[in-house]
Amino acid sequence: MHPSAVRRLHAGRTGNFAAEKFLELLMEEPKADQSSEEEITLTADALKAMGHPLRWKILCTLGNAEMSVGEIVEKIGTSQSNVSQHLDQLRNKNIVISRRDANRIYYRVRNEKLLQLIGTMRDVLCHTYLDDTYSQE
Repeated sequence: MHPSAVRRLHAGRTGNFAAEKFLELLMEEPKADQSSEEEITLTADALKAMGHPLRWKILCTLGNAEMSVGEIVEKIGTSQSNVSQHLDQLRNKNIVISRRDANRIYYRVRNEKLLQLIGTMRDVLCHTYLDDTYSQE
């Protein structure tokens, strides 16, 4: 792993071993043929966390911005406690990170790779792209 990636990893320690391991795997170069069972499980768990409808809406709302819980609540239209619980799930899977400023907590998607993944998933899986009757030019 590149030294700067190691520094970023250590700076973002959460105390959650599974989430930290997932972050380490995101930072590593892809391996040749096989993924370990642990890598497969961590990846599946992260995708499951992103797959919840409200969590997906939160991620799409965040995009590449940083927002407070209140701002997210305002845009999504659900309760603050509900949004906070789902943000906690995303944070535990190392998908989003948070910072505190006075009495507010701000969240953002952890890194550029995750933003790209979310963008690709939106492009491929949004209902407008699920119609097989697209025109080929």
